[in-house]
Amino acid sequence: AAIAGISPPPVPEPAVVAVFAGDHGVWAQGVSPWPQEVTAAMVANFAAGGAAVNVLARAMGAEVIVVDVGVATPLPSDLGPERVLHRRVRDGTADLSAGPAMAVDDVRAALDTGAAVAAECVAGGAACLVTGDMGIANTTPSSAVIAALTGRDAADVTGRGTGIDDATWRVKVGAVRAGVARVGTASDAVGVLAEVGGLEIAALAGFVVGGAAARVPVIVDGVIACAGLLACVTLVPDALGYVVAGHRSVEPGASVVLDRLGLRPVLDLDLRLGEGTGAVLAVPIVQAAARVLSEMATFDDLGLAADPN
Repeated sequence: AAIAGISPPPVPEPAVVAVFAGDHGVWAQGVSPWPQEVTAAMVANFAAGGAAVNVLARAMGAEVIVVDVGVATPLPSDLGPERVLHRRVRDGTADLSAGPAMAVDDVRAALDTGAAVAAECVAGGAACLVTGDMGIANTTPSSAVIAALTGRDAADVTGRGTGIDDATWRVKVGAVRAGVARVGTASDAVGVLAEVGGLEIAALAGFVVGGAAARVPVIVDGVIACAGLLACVTLVPDALGYVVAGHRSVEPGASVVLDRLGLRPVLDLDLRLGEGTGAVLAVPIVQAAARVLSEMATFDDLGLAADPN
């Protein structure tokens, strides 16, 4: 009701899941067992409707759009603009453990892209926005962004992503720690994103701002979305009032962000997949909340009054 500025509020439907895709130079440090080409392959899978988020979105009555904001490899030639929004800022980021992931101008371009996609979704009729993401190794920059903006140690916010072993986790923590060491604890979200972030993380931050500007609820997903949200709220604190935490990811960095921002997740199912899957599962619950406010009869409607005694 507060988001819409009216009570009872309109039911926030239809919902659109925006899956922002980008690659990460830190992949070269061995932080993920998957080849980087998987990102482009999954973009094609999203566009074809075959990914987990597509299945769940269909079940929840939501639409999925795919945005290439920073994939490192060429996409299949048949992925035209009607299937994927081609908004690539650059071909992936540089290795955050060795130097800046990208330029400040790249961050600003990705932020603007996310905000523009949100505006386009709302202009097209969306009344609820859902964050999605894809990018091999993207839990590493997410952990680094969270560590830099919260002051937490890398080991406290770095999880196992797609299920890496102990040795790989130690490499991942080392990469996060090396990147954050250059930044220290910072409040300059744009600078942090440039040093240790990702293009899809920055785009997600802009997407949340765009949803807030349009006064529609934005349901955020797991740790990648939480990193983007933390950067967003650091830049635009009032955007937090338009956000619903879809679920609590098993990744430790997600809980650090939710606790820092005072958000209570709708679901807690030990999910780690990403793509927007946990957030899209929360869509019908958010919509049900609006329906209760608008459709449920009150005691006054029933002609009942409380007993004064």
